[in-house]
Amino acid sequence: MGKKKPRPRRSFTPEFKAEIVELCRRGDRSVGQIAKDFDLTETAVRDWVKQAEVDAGERDGLTSSEREELAALRRENRRLREDVEVLKRATAFFAKETR
Repeated sequence: MGKKKPRPRRSFTPEFKAEIVELCRRGDRSVGQIAKDFDLTETAVRDWVKQAEVDAGERDGLTSSEREELAALRRENRRLREDVEVLKRATAFFAKETR
């Protein structure tokens, strides 16, 4: 058996995700059937439904806005750590020069 070629990463608009979540909440079709109909993975659809429940306060977890804020803070933290590392190296360099 040959290995399946991985699917390229796709991105979807919040509106599209909301429509898919609404279809799942109606209960006409299973999550698996909706995923198949729209050529999506079941895991992605289940994750969207779960995130919508968190955002609506129906489930515990980080809301979408909290996730975005956390990602931004992590990026800033990483950048600041890199800046500190550069300053440490510059300090060590100039300390050697002055001796």
